Amino acid sequence: MAAHQNKALPACLDTTQNAHNNEIMKVPLFPLDVVLFPGTPLPLHIFEERYKEMIGECLADQSPFGVVRAQREGLAVIGCMARIVRVLHEYDDQRLDILCVGNDRFEIELLDNSRDFLQAEVDFFSDDGQESTRHMREECVALHFEVLELAGMEHQPSHIDLDMPIAFQLAWALPADLGFKQQLLGLRSDEERTRRLCDFYQTMLPKLRTGAHTSKVAQGNGHIM
Repeated sequence: MAAHQNKALPACLDTTQNAHNNEIMKVPLFPLDVVLFPGTPLPLHIFEERYKEMIGECLADQSPFGVVRAQREGLAVIGCMARIVRVLHEYDDQRLDILCVGNDRFEIELLDNSRDFLQAEVDFFSDDGQESTRHMREECVALHFEVLELAGMEHQPSHIDLDMPIAFQLAWALPADLGFKQQLLGLRSDEERTRRLCDFYQTMLPKLRTGAHTSKVAQGNGHIM
């Protein structure tokens, strides 16, 4: 399911109530070919005039903006708010390099294209399912680092607190397609996210292990070193 940019948001207050009595707010949107997770970093280079305007307002108001994945068929329904941590560099032509961090997740209710940059009424949500156990997190972390090592990737993140949910933190460094990351973003159970990650790693590892074994044999001229 995707939200489409040709839906116009009717004139209304910035804050309304939906049928479930949850607060809906209007936020500026930045469609990108990325999936942002809560608590993970996002560096951005701002060069388009409409986004210079949007980020300028966010900086002035110290307010966040929504990041949503841009897909071929439209926008993903689930996105994540981005809080600007700092301006890394400001150019003479008002282009900006900024560092953001993911915050609350949201679901798009209605789109508003009345300004140069896209806005949307969004419904914020958080987890309402079970948290993963420490044992499940330990297993997931072990699989995660084995995948990164066999794939020749950097061992990120460096610090992991196993007493807290870790799925988003691990998924940020995950060598996976954006479709899978988008699914993880929308899940409302830490237990299910962690289990999905474990399943993903278990699917990847046989091929990675085979590739690593073949490489060792080749380096040893046919003999395992």
